[in-house]
Amino acid sequence: MQQLDSHQYLGVRDDIAARIAAGEFKPGERLPSERQLQAGGGVARGTVREALFQLEAEGVIYRKDRSGWYVSPPPVVYDPTRWEGFMSYVEAQGRRPETETLSKVEIVCDGMLAQIFSRPVGAPMYWIRRRRLIDGRAVLIESIIVDAARAPGLIEHDLNGSLTSVLKTVYGVGVARNKVDMRPCALTRDEAEALRVKSGLPGLSLVRTCYDAQGHVVEFDREYWRHDALTVSVDIRVR
Repeated sequence: MQQLDSHQYLGVRDDIAARIAAGEFKPGERLPSERQLQAGGGVARGTVREALFQLEAEGVIYRKDRSGWYVSPPPVVYDPTRWEGFMSYVEAQGRRPETETLSKVEIVCDGMLAQIFSRPVGAPMYWIRRRRLIDGRAVLIESIIVDAARAPGLIEHDLNGSLTSVLKTVYGVGVARNKVDMRPCALTRDEAEALRVKSGLPGLSLVRTCYDAQGHVVEFDREYWRHDALTVSVDIRVR
């Protein structure tokens, strides 16, 4: 019986995926309700739900709270070897970027940050937490640390745009080098709630360390992406 149920939900999954691929449901379009999908396929509602969960894990569809299931839009392409801010590379691909500042507070430097920034423990730091959206859908949560001595009063500014631009234009602090580390992850409760997704879904963890021309750390970022929102692409020329 368990083997039969497995075949059933995979069959429903394949049917929905084929209808999406054929263009019956467009990116960003709402799917029929679970009850409608159940009636159309003649299977149990639990089987339909398992098929939808599978498609969600694959990044083919996503859920909106109390609204239903939607076809995932195409991911944005990100090249970590190029220095472009989120707003720039999303706009360049014909999409609509937005930034929401969730919190911005002053904290004290702990042991880990002391090593990263080469600052004494207890030195003032700014912690900025933002949510970033593409075409109105939350795709990224970022936690940013900036040395308060480099940018006094930074958190008094509007940070719903480019932080890099604020640092450069207001404080004369520019970024000359980025170090980026990426790995797959599961979205834990805080990140999942902020992204409005189910806890435990796959995501992409990105840690970015930005340096100025003298090699000093300007900002340290931790980003958590929806796994269906981003495609990493690097074009390397062999000489």
